[in-house]
Amino acid sequence: MNKILEHFCGYLAIERGLSRNSVTAYKSDLTDFIAYLNRTGKRDFSEVSRDDIIDFLGEHKDAGMEPSSLARRLVSVKVFFKYLFQEKLIPENCTTVMDSPKLWRILPEFISAREVDALMNVYAVNAKDFLAIRNRAILEVMYACGLRVSEVASLKVSSINFDDGVIRVFGKGSKERIVPMGHLAVQALKRYLTKSRPYLLKSPDEPTLFLSNRGKVLDRERIWAIIKETARLAGIDKNIHPHTLRHSFASHLLENGADLRVIQEMLGHADIATTQIYTHVDQRQLLAVHRKFHPRAK
Repeated sequence: MNKILEHFCGYLAIERGLSRNSVTAYKSDLTDFIAYLNRTGKRDFSEVSRDDIIDFLGEHKDAGMEPSSLARRLVSVKVFFKYLFQEKLIPENCTTVMDSPKLWRILPEFISAREVDALMNVYAVNAKDFLAIRNRAILEVMYACGLRVSEVASLKVSSINFDDGVIRVFGKGSKERIVPMGHLAVQALKRYLTKSRPYLLKSPDEPTLFLSNRGKVLDRERIWAIIKETARLAGIDKNIHPHTLRHSFASHLLENGADLRVIQEMLGHADIATTQIYTHVDQRQLLAVHRKFHPRAK
């Protein structure tokens, strides 16, 4: 079974064009799934039933795994079994009757516009510290453009088009998209490029936009840590992470009347169904307002 998994990972990377991080995530989920099958006496994928998959997810749910992680694991298993069926490694695909991850999905967490302001204001607009200027630019770009942390880490100086006020992003599967930045992100980036990056830069040939204090490429883990620390300094008592800014970007656009298809394009979602989860976020907001202000709602 592990050998088949290796072939599947090769298929994801070569034929599907998935990024290394995505392939690693699939492999991690499916390695755990195979370990579970081995514990339950299953030695072949053709022996796996829908109940086996539900029990696998249920075991992790009982252990306290977050619903979002359960949803991702279900997606991994479904994609894997679709591959097995296409390659004629199993006689039928038992996951086709599973109702996607609806039962396991939770609404994405996001922060309010006021909390976004608090996050940004940790680093004053007129700050003189090189790292503070950089961190403000990172936060402004992530929120203004709804970028994934991996997309931010891989941005190049050449990705920025100040004339048109847009940024060129390469997302999952190296798919390119163009996203508007907004004037606050533009200001923060211009300040970073003139007041901070020249002092962080060690090699004049370095193309990467955001650099560490040693002039190295700023990796995903460091950006994650910057956001966590900024949230703490802002006094936001929530589990803030890079995707929180992406979720907030989409939720705030929807709240203010943006078309779902436009949000899909800016987020780089291949399927509109992925973007539609934000309509549920908006509905949750409407319900909260209704309960608070309607005289017969309580």
